[in-house]
Amino acid sequence: MIKLNILNMERFLETVNGCTGRVNMLCPDGRKQNINKRYWIQDQLRARSAENHDSLRLTLEIPGAEDYMKIVYYYVGEY
Repeated sequence: MIKLNILNMERFLETVNGCTGRVNMLCPDGRKQNINKRYWIQDQLRARSAENHDSLRLTLEIPGAEDYMKIVYYYVGEY
């Protein structure tokens, strides 16, 4: 599990869509939603980010090691 503060939603979603497996977003009610190539969910994330002045905190569960590292490398490069 990883907690991120996303500042560049477009680059983040490009990275997510480049993953081969699930990228699960943990919802406040405890549900898990796969956001990999789920474009309607991604549209909602873009809207939420815009409402929060281009910042959005997400908690992710990424089962695949390669996909996990893709997300971590994206995040490290963002700063």
